[in-house]
Amino acid sequence: MTPHYWEQWKQEGMPPQVVRDPATGVNGLVKATNPYKPFWAFGGFLGFALAGWMLRHCQDEEKQRAVFEDIAQKRDAAKAEMAARSELLDSYRDVAIREVELQADLDLIANDRTVDIQKAEIYANTEIEVTQMEASDAIFEAQTAGMSEEQKAEYIKHLRDTKTPYLQGSQTLQGTIDPNDKVTGSEQQAIASQENKTAWVQNLIKQTALIWGNQGGGKSWLARYVALKKKEAGYKVIVLDPDSNRAEWKGLESYHSWSDIEAQIRAYVEEIESRLFTFNNSNLSEDQWRQKLWADGKATALICEEVTTYSDFIKDEELLSKFGKLALTKSRKQEMPITVVAHNNTQTCLFGIKGLHNLVSKMLQVECLAEVDPVTLQPKSTGKAKVKLDSSNEWIDVNLPIMTTKITDFGTNNRPVTPQERESLEELYRRLEFPEPSEPQTEPLNQPQSNDSEENEQRFYTPLKLTRDQCLMLIKQLRTELNQTEIIEKLWQCKKGGSAAWKEAYAQFKEVTDGQI
Repeated sequence: MTPHYWEQWKQEGMPPQVVRDPATGVNGLVKATNPYKPFWAFGGFLGFALAGWMLRHCQDEEKQRAVFEDIAQKRDAAKAEMAARSELLDSYRDVAIREVELQADLDLIANDRTVDIQKAEIYANTEIEVTQMEASDAIFEAQTAGMSEEQKAEYIKHLRDTKTPYLQGSQTLQGTIDPNDKVTGSEQQAIASQENKTAWVQNLIKQTALIWGNQGGGKSWLARYVALKKKEAGYKVIVLDPDSNRAEWKGLESYHSWSDIEAQIRAYVEEIESRLFTFNNSNLSEDQWRQKLWADGKATALICEEVTTYSDFIKDEELLSKFGKLALTKSRKQEMPITVVAHNNTQTCLFGIKGLHNLVSKMLQVECLAEVDPVTLQPKSTGKAKVKLDSSNEWIDVNLPIMTTKITDFGTNNRPVTPQERESLEELYRRLEFPEPSEPQTEPLNQPQSNDSEENEQRFYTPLKLTRDQCLMLIKQLRTELNQTEIIEKLWQCKKGGSAAWKEAYAQFKEVTDGQI
């Protein structure tokens, strides 16, 4: 109802009836007094519809924005979760790595502890043996207290005849001289033989021994002789000599600087400890173990020269103490005997380490005897020595091996050079060092002359006109100092290259050395 009809109704009252207009429909309608009312109604409907569409559009945008925001939130949450999982995996990985490292450290510690225990057992056994030796000495001193020297000698003879621990196994005092007496419990042979006065040297090959004496007594010469015999017996011989060089020990592995000597002593200690550890944890008997060491090529002999000075330059007293104790008590059964060369047989002969004197007094010893030359007043060897067997107190006179020259070449070819060969070699060296001037060669080397029948029958080599035997002997001597090229250049007096002289020299070298070197 419009305000017009409302005012009309208030003035005139409600119409009693509604006039129906058939033109407007079946029932008819009251004609609106406001002709624009339908337009306003349509306009209102249209506005309402537009407002609804805009509202719905706005709602859709809000929903879409909300969806996007939700997606973004979920994405951020996923990223955070992935980061958290990555950190967790990293932490798991770190924990796993730490566990592996910890387990490895524990295993290493366990192995180290096992090795330490084994070392402690070895050192304990060594100390026990030392203590037992000291106790034996104390008992002997107590038993012989108050005796004169003659009575002591008779008592010692009685002990030896009754096979006391001062000798090895079934060895007696007479047995040290009689080669028919069989030694058991040790690898010693007879100390002397009626046929071979130097058979006693065989005792020095497989046992740890001390060679000592005054200057000029022949200690170094005897040590070199022993080193040669050890190599011939199959040992790998290592020499520690601070007062020499490799030229003095050709054919052997030698060390001469103090750093190298200390490194070799450390390697020796580690190797013997490793062998003891392996043997103690094996099921092999002692004989089987030693046979295995020989079969594996592990038999090693150590030659230690000038041992008296070692403690002055090697400051690791613990290393020297281990070296001395293990060498004197464990080396023989592990096929690692050492030969010590010193100026005396007191405590200083083995680095001055306390506790080694009793071990030294029981070991195999050789005292090389020296005398003063009445003319030159210089010390020289008498060719004699005194030997004390392992765990014996008796000194026996022996003869030293006869050597005309000091052994310096320990190679496979150790045949001594005869005086004639030496004179020939000296003459050849002189001619090589100071060659006589000659005209340049235009013909090939050593071309036989047609007018000399002897040279046609005998082939000569090199410009020095050497026979094949002379040339081969000289090449063998030069091999210790020069290589093949240097030997050819020195003997044939030509330079390496493609010249005819070099080719001829090389062909002659091959002809001379064919199957000989």
